[in-house]
Amino acid sequence: MPSQKEVIELLDGEFARAGYEIDDVIVDAAAHPPRITVVADGDDGLDLESIAALSRAASALLDEVDARSAPYVLEVTSPGVERPLTAEKHFRRACGRKVELTLSDGTQLTGRLGETTGGVVRLVVRAGRGANYSVRELPLEGIAKAVVQVEFSPPNPRELELVGRSGKEASA
Repeated sequence: MPSQKEVIELLDGEFARAGYEIDDVIVDAAAHPPRITVVADGDDGLDLESIAALSRAASALLDEVDARSAPYVLEVTSPGVERPLTAEKHFRRACGRKVELTLSDGTQLTGRLGETTGGVVRLVVRAGRGANYSVRELPLEGIAKAVVQVEFSPPNPRELELVGRSGKEASA
């Protein structure tokens, strides 16, 4: 069974050509059956069609290199909403999503992510009651923790307007 490093070296170029990058590889030889999980992401997210295409490509490449190894399960997946946002690219990719932030001073904010550039994120927050919103610019180094929130109802159109999105992109 290939190592984490071997899987990354083998698949990185193919994933990059498809517009994605490998965030992590987990090789679990102790599982029954053994499992290789490839966590990938891209600026436009990762849909089921892309996951299927990346899985086929990864399987073919891994089979070429190690056709004689014992069978294992290959899973290509996205990072999921439970992954904390830790790098500028994570914030950029979560544009339009609702997030909960903890700032370095302990302040907590909930809002919708807007554009992230140059180490600064724009966050649309509710200002008072009703559909009044304001945009705050926050330096990434001032954010201690950031987690995407799961939403069960559509976002307010004004929030989406302030982050430069329509309802279609935010729900995708």
